[in-house]
Amino acid sequence: MANDISTLRDHLFGVIEQLKDKDKPMDIARAKAVSDVAQVIINSAKVEVEMAKATGAKVSGFLTGPGTPGVTTHRLPG
Repeated sequence: MANDISTLRDHLFGVIEQLKDKDKPMDIARAKAVSDVAQVIINSAKVEVEMAKATGAKVSGFLTGPGTPGVTTHRLPG
């Protein structure tokens, strides 16, 4: 499994689904922990984007590269 923005989205939507499960919902503390870790990953991706801007890179490693089926590639201007 790739560790990229698509994987993060999949995990976060999975947490939402588990929270909505009426028979066996995810523990709120566990969901909060997942949310906290996701925020750290998002913040690190923001740093990657800023680094890519500063160095002239076109795509951040966390933002899946071109040619990945079903994935939107985010490109920095320039």
